[in-house]
Amino acid sequence: MPKKVNKLKRSKKFSESSKRWILRQINDPLVKKAQQFGYRSRGAFKIIEINDKFKILKKNHIVLDLGAAPGGWSQIAVEICGEGNVFGIDLLEIDPIKGAFFIQQDFLEEDCAQKISNLVKEKTGFEKCNVVLSDMAANTTGDSFVDHLRIITLLEDALKLAVKILKPNGSFVGKIFQGGNSDELVSLLKENFEKVKYFKPNSSRKDSKEIYLVATGFIKH
Repeated sequence: MPKKVNKLKRSKKFSESSKRWILRQINDPLVKKAQQFGYRSRGAFKIIEINDKFKILKKNHIVLDLGAAPGGWSQIAVEICGEGNVFGIDLLEIDPIKGAFFIQQDFLEEDCAQKISNLVKEKTGFEKCNVVLSDMAANTTGDSFVDHLRIITLLEDALKLAVKILKPNGSFVGKIFQGGNSDELVSLLKENFEKVKYFKPNSSRKDSKEIYLVATGFIKH
């Protein structure tokens, strides 16, 4: 078993929070496993678990990955759905992934849905997607109430975009955090999808409060 690293050499240049993050990364077996498989983040294993449970990704499905950077979820989507079927958007620039297409833009901008539809049609011949994924998390403030509102609002905005570009019977996955009230969001999801479930992957860190809402069977109103 690899020896656990407890202290960083030349650590004076790092803040205490940075030291904790670096040590956690060094000692995290899923970070090492992701590197072995060539995945860009340990988060790749979360979408693998979600898909094993709910079967939302299938061959030839068209997938939109919101907040796609660094690209771990997009990599898995390409593996399962095939090259040319995966689209991602993020404020950050994303290094190319074979078989995926990326837009560097804020998904909240008014022209975003149309821009995505145009790109999807150009590359696949269709204008709509089968699946919308969101592993996005709002920047935290330290105030649990404010942070909860931010993540809920972010997911609501992601859902608004999903409703515009999903095919009937499509699926939506979004991240929230345990401990806050998500009843209104769940109700909104139930208005637009046949089934809505909570799911916490085993690959989520044990100290993380993140949990995913998985909505299937999109109802086109």
